[in-house]
Amino acid sequence: MAKKITNEEVVTQEPTAVSEPPKKAKPIIKDSWEIKDRTYILTGPHSPLTYKIPSRHTLRHSLLWYDEKNQEQREIRYATNQNSPFKDEQKGEATLGHIVFRDGSLFVNKKNQALQKVLSLYHPLKNLRYRELDEVVKAQDELVDLEIEIDALNMARSIDVDQAEAILRVEVGSKVSEMSSKEIKRDLLMFAKKNPKLFLDLANDENVQLRNFAIKATEAGIIKLSSDQRTFHWASNSKKLMTVPFDEHPYSAMAQFFKTDEGLAIFQSIEKKLS
Repeated sequence: MAKKITNEEVVTQEPTAVSEPPKKAKPIIKDSWEIKDRTYILTGPHSPLTYKIPSRHTLRHSLLWYDEKNQEQREIRYATNQNSPFKDEQKGEATLGHIVFRDGSLFVNKKNQALQKVLSLYHPLKNLRYRELDEVVKAQDELVDLEIEIDALNMARSIDVDQAEAILRVEVGSKVSEMSSKEIKRDLLMFAKKNPKLFLDLANDENVQLRNFAIKATEAGIIKLSSDQRTFHWASNSKKLMTVPFDEHPYSAMAQFFKTDEGLAIFQSIEKKLS
C-alpha cells in the first residue's frame, strides 16, 4: 500500500537549488565590427587584370597575427566553409579559398565575414599592397579634388595672357608661340581642369614666367643658346651672358640668373627689346 505524503513532507523535499539567488546576466558588449559589404583595392600605380595574395600561412608567405591578450602567434587561414579566420578556431575539414583581385579591386559580400575579417583586420599586406575602400574617406578626397579644381579654374580665368603662355608652355612646348590669345586661354582652362594641382603649382612658381621670358627672348633673336646648351650669348654681338651650370636645364638656369643683380640688368634690357 502506497504511503501518503503530507504537505510538510512535500515542503522539506523541495530541492535546495531553488533557494539560490538568480545568476546575473552577463553584460552585452557591442562589437565595433560593422556588418556590411566591403570593397578592397590594390595600392600603387598598377592594376593587373588578376592579382592573388596569400590566403593561408606557409613557409614562403607568413600569415600570422600576434594575439596581445594571450601573447601568442595565431595562424590565419581563409576557408570558405569556416566562420573564423583563425586556424585554431576552425573545426572539421577546411575548404581553402583564394583571394584574387580583378582589375585592381575585390568586392566581398557582407555574408562572407571570414574573408572580410582576414582582409580588414589581420592580413599583413593590408595598407601595403591593398587597402579597404572607405566611402566616407573617398567622399572627402573627392570633395578636396573638386575644390582644388574650382580654385585652378578660377585662377585660370583671371590670369593675363603672358602668364597663361608661360604656364601653357610647360604643357605644349614651343607650340604656344603660334597660338592666338583665345587659343591660349582655352587650352589653359582645359589644362587647369585636367591637372589642377600641377596648374596651381606652375601658376605660383615665378620661375615659370622667367623661363618663358628667356625662351621668348631666344625665339625673338635677342639672345641665343649655344649648340651644346652650355652658354647664353647676346645674338647681336655674341657676347657671353652666362654659363649654364652642369646638369641644369638651360632655361631654368637662365631664370635663376635673372634674379641676380647682373641678371636683373640683362632682364630689363631684354624686356625693352621685346616691347
